Amino acid sequence: RLLQRIWRNMVDETTGEIRVDDRPLPENTRRLLHRTIVAVREGMESLRFNIAIARLTELNNHVTTACEGDGVPREVAEPLLLMLAPLAPHISEELWSRLGHTESLAWAPYPVADPALLVDETIEIPVQVNGKVRGTVRVASDADQAEMEAVARADERIAALLADGQIRKVVVVPRRLVNFVVG
Repeated sequence: RLLQRIWRNMVDETTGEIRVDDRPLPENTRRLLHRTIVAVREGMESLRFNIAIARLTELNNHVTTACEGDGVPREVAEPLLLMLAPLAPHISEELWSRLGHTESLAWAPYPVADPALLVDETIEIPVQVNGKVRGTVRVASDADQAEMEAVARADERIAALLADGQIRKVVVVPRRLVNFVVG
């Protein structure tokens, strides 16, 4: 079924025309593509092909919903085929040639992930009051302890819980959590 979905994303079922275009890739799709490249490479190197297939399926499903009949941007179609080639070489080669490549995809370099696209700009962290999770907040991924505490205090639900007592201690674990000890 995965191969059929990939085919339908790249080739129109009724006309047989290729549905790949050169429009720019949305940022969230670009980030998912680069995470997929890393995951598929690790899955293949560790001989855990099910992980590679699962990540390719996730990427294809995202492309299917993100493009909604508009075709697939070439920027994601070509790396998808290059990652799929070790698992399904014949269909990958056929789609590669339909994309206009005259040389076999076996000679094309394997996609390389951009490390800058693997890092999230914001992260979601839990906020605890007396050791119990009472909510979550989004902070910049490079936020320091003071910023994390300030964002946690600004949350309405947390502010209401903190108003009832005196804060005895604040524990901030960078990129992990904020805990208020109230007495």
